[in-house]
Amino acid sequence: MISSRQLAFTALRDIHKGAYVDIALDRVLQKVNLPDMDRRLVTELVYGCTRRQRTLDAIIDQLGKKKSHQQPKDLRTIIHLGLYQLQYQERIPVSAAVNTTVQLAKENGFSGLTGVVNGLLRQYIRMTEGKEEREKDRGGEGGEDFPIQNPKSKIPLQLPENPIARLGILHSFPDWIVQVWVEQFGLAETEQLCMWMNKTPAIDLRVNLLRVAVEEVEAELQSAGVSFQRVHQLPQALRLMSNAGPIQNLPGYNQGWWTVQDSSAQLVSHLLDPQPDETIIDVCAAPGGKTTHIAELMADRGKICACDKPGTGAKSEREAALLVHRTPSRVKKLQENIQRLSLQSIQIYLGDSTRDFTEFQNTADRVLLDAPCSGLGTLHRHADARWRQKPETVEELSVLQKQLIAHSSTFVKLNGVLVYSTCTLHPKENENVIESFLADYPNWEIETPRIDSLAHPYCTREGWIKVLPHQQDMDGFFMVRLRKIRN
Repeated sequence: MISSRQLAFTALRDIHKGAYVDIALDRVLQKVNLPDMDRRLVTELVYGCTRRQRTLDAIIDQLGKKKSHQQPKDLRTIIHLGLYQLQYQERIPVSAAVNTTVQLAKENGFSGLTGVVNGLLRQYIRMTEGKEEREKDRGGEGGEDFPIQNPKSKIPLQLPENPIARLGILHSFPDWIVQVWVEQFGLAETEQLCMWMNKTPAIDLRVNLLRVAVEEVEAELQSAGVSFQRVHQLPQALRLMSNAGPIQNLPGYNQGWWTVQDSSAQLVSHLLDPQPDETIIDVCAAPGGKTTHIAELMADRGKICACDKPGTGAKSEREAALLVHRTPSRVKKLQENIQRLSLQSIQIYLGDSTRDFTEFQNTADRVLLDAPCSGLGTLHRHADARWRQKPETVEELSVLQKQLIAHSSTFVKLNGVLVYSTCTLHPKENENVIESFLADYPNWEIETPRIDSLAHPYCTREGWIKVLPHQQDMDGFFMVRLRKIRN
């Protein structure tokens, strides 16, 4: 039987060749029938090594005779697996981490370098033990090696003085992302945000109140031994507090009692505030989380036009990079969600929302534009996105977002509403897009959510909504409600 570490290595090797982390992981897990505990270990190793690769490289740079970029690619991946277990997985015995990593090297063409792997890992262990002894000598006070806090760090990394680079190495983010956050939130807040983004993501459910009461779902989950809690201020949200296994095996999935949707994404539809019998257009609808929520909030009465491109809509590899969360199955997933939740008010329209759908002009009571974005608010869910996204893709995305809001605003009736939302924390995709739109279209204005709106507690003085993960314990989101005040 193939070991968990070997499966993790195979997936990581594919990721380093360009595969998306979720696709690479699914590919290896589908080949074998693993017990749940082993599946969880493979998943943790793959996601963890992908998230933490900059920190792991820094450790190799400090301990190895050759820098990380000078190592053979597959050997570097194997060393990452060993160091990740030693650095971040306290439940795995040190001996198991070292021995299985040496065995991986032997089984994957590096028999002659097993001594290098063993020596580097054991040097890490000696340095770790030395640090623990020094902290004991200081009466248990740690931290002099880390000007920036890092409670889980063991090895005394030699960090640069530049605070951006220090945070980037310590928490494994590209400097440009850290810089964007520091400019908005400051160093201390950014570190909290980085630490939050490295946590295993929570799974939130949105209960379909058209089919079942929240209490009934709670009772079924409890009977199945799944721990959960309600999410403050969101009437349909339940957060799973333990690993529940494959999501489709949970009670109520096939009956359409609930769907998976993060709490901050649920806020978007509440900000839109759709009403029964209205015409709603969801401009970038697939895979349908917000579309189906809109239908539920308006009692499945009215007309919802769910628009999206067929497939990825990407004409090139570069354009595909802009659509980092899009896959060819997104529209199919939209169709499946509509059917599973038994919703009748949604019609799917395929096309390009930057120029098509001219038949919708001045027809919608409300429009939702959940724009394609860099996803900097959901980096904990997409472990490889921090390495895929670049400053230049953000620039290109901001151009796309401005095209989308300009065209989709023509769908809205006089006195109608448009909600713009993203799951990113980059001003060029958020505040700058809205400021540019309002400067070009003076017949629109920001409408602050009513005090009884579920979105109101997250409202800024400018009138838009910002959900900050390290403060609200939800995905990072930006959203704003706009009203068309004259033609």
